[in-house]
Amino acid sequence: MKKILVTLIAILLIAVGCGQKPAESKVLKVSGIEPGYGTKGWEEVVKAFTEETGVEVELQLEKNIHEVLRPQLTAGNAPDVIYLALNATGKLTDTLVAEKGILDITDVLDMNVLGETVKVKDKVLPGFFGTLRTNPYLDGKTFLAPMFYSPTGLFYNETLFTEKGWDVPKTWDEMWALGDMAKAENISLFTYPTAGYLDAFMAGLLNSMVGQETFNKLMSYDIAAWEDAKVLEAFEIVGKLASYTHPDTVAQANAEGFTKNQGMVIDKTALFMPNGTWIAGEMKDAEWPGVEDMVWGLTALPSVEAGGDRYSTTFTEEVYIPKDAVNVESAKEFISFLYSDKAAKLFYENGGSVQPIVGSDELVSNDDANKPFYNIYADGAKSNSVGFAAHEPVEGVDLGEIFYDTINEVAVGSKTSKQWYDQVVEAIKKYQ
Repeated sequence: MKKILVTLIAILLIAVGCGQKPAESKVLKVSGIEPGYGTKGWEEVVKAFTEETGVEVELQLEKNIHEVLRPQLTAGNAPDVIYLALNATGKLTDTLVAEKGILDITDVLDMNVLGETVKVKDKVLPGFFGTLRTNPYLDGKTFLAPMFYSPTGLFYNETLFTEKGWDVPKTWDEMWALGDMAKAENISLFTYPTAGYLDAFMAGLLNSMVGQETFNKLMSYDIAAWEDAKVLEAFEIVGKLASYTHPDTVAQANAEGFTKNQGMVIDKTALFMPNGTWIAGEMKDAEWPGVEDMVWGLTALPSVEAGGDRYSTTFTEEVYIPKDAVNVESAKEFISFLYSDKAAKLFYENGGSVQPIVGSDELVSNDDANKPFYNIYADGAKSNSVGFAAHEPVEGVDLGEIFYDTINEVAVGSKTSKQWYDQVVEAIKKYQ
């Protein structure tokens, strides 16, 4: 009986041991999408992390990383850190969010940045945490960390404003006044590349109208939030702005059409358009006449009242720890290191990507065409994210098309801003 008992206990201990999570290893596995700006930045940062901690890092960057990782994750062979944005091709990150397969990293915000004496939450620019992209369940917990940001807003021809002696509007009343003044000189107040560019624009506008907390509810299909009078007011602002749109703006623009729309700002026939930091390089490559003799400007969206909050939507990528990661503590330490001055410098000098940290605008070199754009948050603009919460498709409803593409109909007067708003609200109800 004693032998049987000892054998049973041994078997039980083995079974329990097999059910436990493996002990942390000495190799940190980091997997991610191969960036368009190259892999050198990641390689140098990984090398610096190893020098700082002694932890060896196995770096895996692939263009089709979503296809590479799916079978690994299914087999329980997860990397320790994943660098892959929400809404990226394959939507692997979105799937992990929906399946709650990502580790809570709220405690990382209170960690000191590796090698520094400042906490992560104090090093990252305001507005980058606490969004649907970092806190997808709106439960006060952080699951994804923001990486590499690209500000958006209203781009304009600074050279034209200097020539005319015009001030860039800070309120919508100032915007309408400028629109009337410019119209007298045959210059339109507004154009847009394609209706899809209204995603960042609408996100910034709604944040300025209702604040980040309610904006998160809007993006989470909260019908009570959508029925707020201030939301309708935002649609009415866009409707009024649409009436100032350049008459030759190509609706449903293709590649050639959206380049023409963007060229209106260079040609000084339109003042403002929604866009991102890529615009300077994109239009220079298009060799649009006059582009080399102008200076691009970027401003946050106007506020409703003088002194009100002005927002600039930012596009970010994300980094996170999957739930099945083995080296959790090292992974958290690695994420904190990504926000260090050392890592930020390596990322920028080896690819041009910019981390969302305090002082990042000073890191961008003076001869970088994008430098003025990264000053936007230092100049007082608030950051916000863009995009609806992950949701199963609703048959017969294309929310993106209804929310953004309808601007084409509003711009030509075939639909009112109220009709547009009502359409969006009806679509949101179907997501309930």
